[in-house]
Amino acid sequence: MSINRSVMEETVKKTKRSVVKRAKLEAIKEAAKTGPATAYLKDVPTSPRKMRLVADMIRGTRVNHALNLLKYEAKYSSLKLEKLLLSAISNWSVKNSDQKLEEADLFIKEIFVDGGRQLKRLRPAPQGRAHRIRKRSNHVTLVVDSMVPVVEKPEAKKEAKKTEKPVKKAAKKKSTKKETKE
Repeated sequence: MSINRSVMEETVKKTKRSVVKRAKLEAIKEAAKTGPATAYLKDVPTSPRKMRLVADMIRGTRVNHALNLLKYEAKYSSLKLEKLLLSAISNWSVKNSDQKLEEADLFIKEIFVDGGRQLKRLRPAPQGRAHRIRKRSNHVTLVVDSMVPVVEKPEAKKEAKKTEKPVKKAAKKKSTKKETKE
């Protein structure tokens, strides 16, 4: 009889896997509500290579500097990236409504250009032949984040200190054993 009660208590304490999964997903969604903001630009009718030239120019720079570069750049891609950067900034301000945009010191954390779909066309060539033309497009992903460090909770610092102390003591003990052997 006592065995059955202990088994029943263990089954009562266990939670279903679906409940645990749901809790994890909710925690991930809560964490995603603050922090870096992402903006996407899809099916831009320029080749990825041309877009990467402009994207490489602004990668890792502060937002104000990047906006100035894009505003006075003569390439067609710079107009599209300027709009995308403004969209990412507004996404960040919506996500982090408690922080001021001027104090945040935003920078372009990540920007990458992927190839999109290709439109394949035929162009007439000499002697009745046809040459294939590939009209390329691209997708751009831009991530904006704040340079101001996020303040950690004091509980997390205490836990980190607790884990560090035993490691240091073990290292000291090993060094004393080596000295005694010599």
